[in-house]
Amino acid sequence: MDFYYLPGSAPCRAVQMTAAAVGVELNLKLTDLMKGEHMKPEFLKLNPQHCVPTLVDSGFALWESRAIMCYLVEKYGKPCNNDSLYPTDPQKRAIVNQRLYFDMGTLYQRFGDYYYPQIFEGAPANEANFAKIGEALAFLDTFLEGERFVAGGNGYSLADISLYATLTTFEVAGYDFSAYVNVLRWYKSMPELIPASDTNRSWAEAARPFFDKVKH
Repeated sequence: MDFYYLPGSAPCRAVQMTAAAVGVELNLKLTDLMKGEHMKPEFLKLNPQHCVPTLVDSGFALWESRAIMCYLVEKYGKPCNNDSLYPTDPQKRAIVNQRLYFDMGTLYQRFGDYYYPQIFEGAPANEANFAKIGEALAFLDTFLEGERFVAGGNGYSLADISLYATLTTFEVAGYDFSAYVNVLRWYKSMPELIPASDTNRSWAEAARPFFDKVKH
């Protein structure tokens, strides 16, 4: 499978860790957005939204990291690990989905709302947006109260992978989330459990220069 990616991107890293978890290899195709490689006609033909990550599996193109993650588990996951990664029980799966959507629409979104205007537009820091990140982390801290994994259960799920990739970007950005004790406990435990967590960490470092001049 061809995998169009950018190393610093948390969604791209989440897909990479999911592929490792289900035991499939990705043909890595580095896509430099700063050089406009995502706007080339051949890429637009695959993905008219011209975003990464994008996966192409035997001519089938898919984007949005969390959709890709679910696809990889449903098509390539082994029965022995499927039920943890993406449970078949409707209620357990619903919790995983809720946490994935929380990552996309709340935690990662609020991180971007604060940091990206400063990085890409030279905008001043917006303290109200900064406060909203803390509120989102407080929600995540509550989810983890008395739980080892963000969706509960006895094993890590796609929700853990996605949120772990996001929080790795928080760390690289210099955001201090140590006050959220459940989040910190969970975050420190993930590298021993999630495959390719070392690659996640090394890829995340590619984003560090973007955050160097951002107010924390």
